[in-house]
Amino acid sequence: MTEQPDLKNQREQIDTIDEQILDLLQQRKSVVQDVLKRKVEKQLPVFVAKRELEKTDSFRKKAIERGLDPEWAEDFLRMVMSASRATQSADHFPRSTDEPKHILYVGGEGGMGKLYRKITEQSGHHAYSIDKGNWHQLDEIAPKLDMVIVSVPINVTVDVINRLAPKLKPNTILADFTSNKEDPLKAMISAHPGPVIGLHPMHGPDVPNLSKQLMVICSGRDAEKGDWYRKQCELWGMRIIEANPQKHDHVMHLVQGLRHFVALLHGSFMKEFDLNPTEMLDYSSPIYRAELMMTGRIFAQSAELYADIVFSNQERRDLLLSFFNHQKSLMEMVENDDKAGFIKEFESVTDFFGSFASQALIESGYLINRLSDRFS
Repeated sequence: MTEQPDLKNQREQIDTIDEQILDLLQQRKSVVQDVLKRKVEKQLPVFVAKRELEKTDSFRKKAIERGLDPEWAEDFLRMVMSASRATQSADHFPRSTDEPKHILYVGGEGGMGKLYRKITEQSGHHAYSIDKGNWHQLDEIAPKLDMVIVSVPINVTVDVINRLAPKLKPNTILADFTSNKEDPLKAMISAHPGPVIGLHPMHGPDVPNLSKQLMVICSGRDAEKGDWYRKQCELWGMRIIEANPQKHDHVMHLVQGLRHFVALLHGSFMKEFDLNPTEMLDYSSPIYRAELMMTGRIFAQSAELYADIVFSNQERRDLLLSFFNHQKSLMEMVENDDKAGFIKEFESVTDFFGSFASQALIESGYLINRLSDRFS
């Protein structure tokens, strides 16, 4: 296409400005590297929520002063800061203790085990891995261990704990990464006389870094002896929530069990009616595209993993059965062409969701608009 004479100069200016932006980002990256070095030296966390909030508020105000959209400006800044955190997480982390700790990950060759073993080593601690192929090494490793974290499938967690615990020193901290907390905590307390902590990293193994990720901590026995690991998580930039194990599991039944089974229901129905997901994208609104992607990402992962999550215990299975029974009552609306009943139930749920519905509208709108802009 021939360049329009009246736009050529302006486009050349835009190209020059874009290159200047890249040069400035390169300079910023260099400063970030210096910040990382100082954080490691002074044992400061990668992510500081207050600093990010102050920076974001200031940036929005300065954008308004320049006649720029503050929403766009905040998006841009957050992407830059996210890239900075990823850079900070690429090599070394500050350590929470004066001397390195010895930490064993049982299941250390799995996704989560590999991730945390890597980051543990980048923090200057000594990380070890025990899996099916090298269980015989446990006797040699056990005397030096400060902490052991069990990161194995849910259905074998208790068996692994019972097999592992007799090998450990009484003062070794025993912990687990299982998404259920009540049963593993009971098993660890029963099998091990020393400190016990329940941990649940609320993310998958594919995250680029741990900054802003959530770690749920459930106290078992003498949990304060593991405060250094909590501090280490904070230095990695993680958010920490302390939870009651029973409350944690009750919420997880819905967050994980029901959500994953609904994804199976969605995908299975599409398969039954030959609704090819690739073809459906051509006819999808941005919001359905987002739903389809969330469903599709589950089927890109291990069926056995999700089966373990969905069928992890009787309480979770009972919740699913209650879900199906509730669904039958809603089916009657369809069978009876009951539009009025649908509206009544819809409005009742609206009242139940309250102000959260407005929050969900804003947040989902943001996600949908960004997804549409990036991939449409």
